[in-house]
Amino acid sequence: MNEWGITIIMLALTIIIYGFAKTFYKRVSHPFTLPILTSTLSIILLLLLLDIDYHLYKEGSRWLDELLGAAVVALAYPLYKQLPMLKRFILPILLSITVGAFIGVFSGVLLSRWLGIDSSIIGALAPKSITTPVAMEIAYNLGSAAPLAAVFVMIAGIGGAVLSPFLYKWFNITHPISRGIGMGCASHAIGTAKAFENGELDGAASSIAMTVSAIVVALIITVFF
Repeated sequence: MNEWGITIIMLALTIIIYGFAKTFYKRVSHPFTLPILTSTLSIILLLLLLDIDYHLYKEGSRWLDELLGAAVVALAYPLYKQLPMLKRFILPILLSITVGAFIGVFSGVLLSRWLGIDSSIIGALAPKSITTPVAMEIAYNLGSAAPLAAVFVMIAGIGGAVLSPFLYKWFNITHPISRGIGMGCASHAIGTAKAFENGELDGAASSIAMTVSAIVVALIITVFF
């Protein structure tokens, strides 16, 4: 089969699986039935059962990767609509993002060192809470495996999106900006997509947290590591 045939099949496979996952989530709305979680697990299981090489799948679905940049840029529109509200809280927002960035980096690093994990893995774990391209570049500069950093980013993103409803309830976090900032700092783009389900203000706050957090984390790691 030629390259275009593989591309079409893998692209269609991804879209169909995600479509089913989204339909299932609408019928059974629960944190553990989030489309990003169920579709990811379904694709992994399918690749294992059919013995399809991951590199073959990635090559075929690369066009979806190309759309990721446009999707992130599109988040600027609700951010623009909520700009007056965000300006009112600009100082607490920036302070919260900075604190969240420090916690995101050092919680993983200190715990890993306490457990005796190899430093090469710690370098990939440190930027786990920021968006994938930045995290991979940071991990590479720290001498760690960039693909491993991408794995940690996915775990942080999906984990935050799944656990956030429980954390909001347990800690009585009700303000949309508070929810959005926490989600953007901890779970980057995946968390931001989940934040928009709670409301446009949640999503806008998460968007700005995701963006600023990436810059702050890069500065923290540059200074301390």
